Amino acid sequence: AVSHTLGQSEEASSKWFDNMENAFPLTIENFCQWVKEYLDSKGPAHRLVFLVDEIGQFVGQDTQRMLNLQTITEDIGTQCGGRAWVVVTSQEDIDAVLGEMKKGAANDFSKIQGRFKTRLSLSSANVDEVIQERLLAKTSASRRPLQDLYAAKGDILKNQLSFTGVGPTLRAFKDGNDFVRNYPFAPYQFQLVQKVFEAIRKAGATGLHLARGERSMLDAFQSAATQVAGNRVGVLIPFWRFYPSIESFLDTSVKRTIDQAQTNASLEEFDVHLLQVLFLIRYVEDIKGNVNNLVTLCIDQIDADRLALRRRIEASLQRLEKETLISRSGDNYFFLTNEERDINREIKLVDLGSGEEARLLGELIFDDVLKGSRKHRYAVNGKDFPFNALCDLHPVGRRVENALTVSVITPLADDYRLFDNGRCILTSTQENGQILFKLADDDGLGRDVRTYLKTEKYIARKNDGALPKTTLRILHDSAEDNRGRRERLVHTLAALLTEAELYASGSKLSLKAADAPNLLNQALDYLVQNTFSKMGLLKRLNSNPLQEIQAVLRSNDIAQQTLAVRTEDANPQALEDLRAYIDLSSRASRTLVLHDLVENRYGVRPYGWPEFETLLLLARLVVLGEIQVVLNGGVVPTDKLFGDLTTPAKWRKLVLVQRRSVDTHLLQSTRTLGKDLFSEMGPETEEALFNFLRLKLKGWETDLLSFKPLAETGSYPGKEAIAEGLRTIARVLSEEDSFQCIERFNSLKNELQDLANRFQDLKHFYERQKPAWEGLRKALDRFQPNRRELERDAKAGPALQRMAAILAASEPYGWIKESSGLIQTVTEVNDALVTSRRAAVLDTIAHQSALIDQELAAHPVDASVKEASLAPIQELKRQVQEEQSLAHLAQAQSEAMGALDDVVTRIESALKPAVRPPPTITSSAPVAPPPTVRPRKVIKPAELSTKPYLESQADVDAFLATLRQQLESALAKDERIQIR
Repeated sequence: AVSHTLGQSEEASSKWFDNMENAFPLTIENFCQWVKEYLDSKGPAHRLVFLVDEIGQFVGQDTQRMLNLQTITEDIGTQCGGRAWVVVTSQEDIDAVLGEMKKGAANDFSKIQGRFKTRLSLSSANVDEVIQERLLAKTSASRRPLQDLYAAKGDILKNQLSFTGVGPTLRAFKDGNDFVRNYPFAPYQFQLVQKVFEAIRKAGATGLHLARGERSMLDAFQSAATQVAGNRVGVLIPFWRFYPSIESFLDTSVKRTIDQAQTNASLEEFDVHLLQVLFLIRYVEDIKGNVNNLVTLCIDQIDADRLALRRRIEASLQRLEKETLISRSGDNYFFLTNEERDINREIKLVDLGSGEEARLLGELIFDDVLKGSRKHRYAVNGKDFPFNALCDLHPVGRRVENALTVSVITPLADDYRLFDNGRCILTSTQENGQILFKLADDDGLGRDVRTYLKTEKYIARKNDGALPKTTLRILHDSAEDNRGRRERLVHTLAALLTEAELYASGSKLSLKAADAPNLLNQALDYLVQNTFSKMGLLKRLNSNPLQEIQAVLRSNDIAQQTLAVRTEDANPQALEDLRAYIDLSSRASRTLVLHDLVENRYGVRPYGWPEFETLLLLARLVVLGEIQVVLNGGVVPTDKLFGDLTTPAKWRKLVLVQRRSVDTHLLQSTRTLGKDLFSEMGPETEEALFNFLRLKLKGWETDLLSFKPLAETGSYPGKEAIAEGLRTIARVLSEEDSFQCIERFNSLKNELQDLANRFQDLKHFYERQKPAWEGLRKALDRFQPNRRELERDAKAGPALQRMAAILAASEPYGWIKESSGLIQTVTEVNDALVTSRRAAVLDTIAHQSALIDQELAAHPVDASVKEASLAPIQELKRQVQEEQSLAHLAQAQSEAMGALDDVVTRIESALKPAVRPPPTITSSAPVAPPPTVRPRKVIKPAELSTKPYLESQADVDAFLATLRQQLESALAKDERIQIR
């Protein structure tokens, strides 16, 4: 700490302080007591100031010192009554100087700061005044020569100290007095040096201990002034003389770069000085390292030759750039650290492929400068003309067939020098005429393009998350720099395009425009006007062609349209050209697709007609009946054509077909045939007759399609006739063209007449005869079970065969009327047969029921057995009463014959004695025997004969003997005999 009394020299106060320190042990109490005694000895008006300078240099490492300072401050204030002051100075951002502190220490330090309630912020805004007073104060003898010097060369100084692209802070000399105060320094150097110190400190190129205040500034200016102390008046301080003042603070990596440059045999001493200047301003955003600014910074004499110095600096920059000590971005140069230099060397070694420069230039010109436009709107007719882009004869983007061409020749083209006036004119005539821009030669364009491409490729290959932070920062800075380089390239190319030599369709143009897009529009207007020779066939353009197309198609009036096309508003010349082309294509059997006609024929040279103007002409030809529009093989009706015609997405599917007219004779014969078929005479005009025939045939088709599902079941007639009729109708309806439809209608005359006859039969059958047919079919199904017996009948047999024949006939329509009589005849015979057979069966059932009753009465069985025995015969009787099948009745009679056997079996089972234990004799009363059933013996005489026929008395005797033997054997066994 330095202390001194107000009004005394620093030496005197220090001597007094040393005396006190030697006299007594230095403690806080002793010190405060000495101060009080000193002030008392001087009188009540005397004041004492203690200055503690840069407190951060010792407090940050020892908080106890700060606590001691607090104690001293409080004790002195108490004992001396405010006559002793303690003043503490520190960095403005003292927390950054002290670094990270422990929480407790930080709290203590905060409390201590609170003790100093009076705070003053002392900035370095007026550091130039300090330097002027302490370093640059002039003697009276030296002021006059300096003022005379400024008076003689003040105007020169204004030109010498000029900057490009900087703010107003870098000022020159105001007047002679200002010159005297600052000489040999320029006023701008005070602000700039301070910004250099601050920027270098923030960028980390030097330690944090490099201050930006008066002391560092004083050192820097004193060092620079000392270097020119022996020079004559007129010398100025070049900016590189400030470098030695910060050299000792620089990081090794930065200092090594400049030190190595000093030993580089390829570099001169001035190159090193220039490198030092570029380092000093490397991180200062307010000044750019362009040549003009570097000249100003390196001025070392008031009347120095700026032009000679500029040449020297440019040569020096080339040498430094060659050694990769600096880099260039546009007009600005930058100092490179070792790592930056290594990366820039690697960037320079990146290889570029063939055509990469042309592709980049094409992208910049057509996408950035010309805003990506690939179409030109021609204001005269409102049509968009697409154009293909070429850069140095390389295509840019997707190529469009039959489009215009805009070609740009840049200084980077391989044969740029060969594109003289003659070759440019010749090239502009290619592809039926094109636009050609020849850019002026620019030395820096190629360098910037190659640097941009190499940097982009290098960053794309190198950049990944595993790189060190410093490398990532350099790559990020390079990417940012490259973005700026791209913007400069766009600006440069925009200027070159605006001033380029311009050729179009064999002529050199002299056009002027504010920017490149407007210039291109003017050139394309010229190209369209001079290469589309048949655009003038369209005399009148419609303001709303879509509305006009819709009106034409809706009118559908040939007479009206015939009158309309004769007026100038209908563009008769253009219509005739279109009509002739369609006719020529039809004769050559070429398929006319709407897209090709609109886009590739009349949308390109030499026509250039707007798409919807061409469609309007086509709509007129459609309504006039000269052409038809076909979609997917079918003619699009006029009333539905507007949507397809005005939808560009469908143009590739629409085909134009030239129509043929029907002659009078064919028209009349078609009407006559139509009357024969439909009993109605058709209209007289071709289109109306065409619609009439289609309407009638569609009616037939609808009816036949409604008959088809029943016919295909096989139970109804007309399947083949319906299928054949639908095929015939389809052959006519498939023709969408009226001429072809009428022609096909007449060619199928015989088929249609046959269809007309069959159609009437089919319609009569399905609408009226179907119930009778279904009744006949059901009756035959009903008679089918008795068919064998019915066929033996003299009446029913033939009737049954006739019914089957009618149902099997392919065209039974005339015979269906017989169905009721035939059904009646067969029904009568069938009913008689069924009635007779049912009566016989019922008699058998009645006889068997009586026998069953006898068996049940003769044997004592339970009621359940009786009920189970009678139920089957009763159910059989019910079935027989409802049965209509003779076969089923015969079966029922057989079942009735066997019913008795089933009952007897059930009775025998019910009366069969159960196995019981021997009876216990409890009394002498007799026990009644259980009821029994005599066993049955069924004898079937037919089975006793071994011969199918009895042909002699011997056969009869043998048969009777066998029968007798069977009967007597059964009686001997006490069996009941049942003959079957």
